[in-house]
Amino acid sequence: MPSFVYVLAARKADGGVITYVGWTLDLERRLAEHNGARKGAKSTRGREWLLVYAEKHRTRKGAMRREYALKNDRAFRALLREG
Repeated sequence: MPSFVYVLAARKADGGVITYVGWTLDLERRLAEHNGARKGAKSTRGREWLLVYAEKHRTRKGAMRREYALKNDRAFRALLREG
């Protein structure tokens, strides 16, 4: 079943940008959950998130591995915050 890895970005109160990395089977549903249904991760609630990056993977396992790699790739996330 196709899975997605995604990166969200939101403005912080001090004007900076925060990013969040996750994986899902349904990208549109998950973004809606983060932005309104209060079903997102605790760290994402109460913010208006924008999808800034997404990748499609053939398996959940592949998406989970990539999510882990992106969460630990500080240079990649810094580039996304700049753009």
